[in-house]
Amino acid sequence: MTDIRRLVLDVLKPHHPSIVELARRLSVLEGVSGVNCTLEEVDQETESIKITIEGNAIDYDALEQAISESGAVIHSVDSVSAGKKLVEEVETPQDR
Repeated sequence: MTDIRRLVLDVLKPHHPSIVELARRLSVLEGVSGVNCTLEEVDQETESIKITIEGNAIDYDALEQAISESGAVIHSVDSVSAGKKLVEEVETPQDR
């Protein structure tokens, strides 16, 4: 099985814990080397955030469980990178 190296997630969470605390919780998971949480939208009771996680062997199930235990839910998996190295997207004429 190929290891997951990067995930980009659209997550809906309550106001607490903060994105700082959520990033800390996720950053200590096995196989994770970095986490970026970006606030996208705020409403009265929730926040939509984009979470980008990189590592050598990200365990999606453990990640999903940690997010759920924080009271948040994954709306979508927007990007996945797996394999021996990260491959960056290349812009094509259709992207313009």
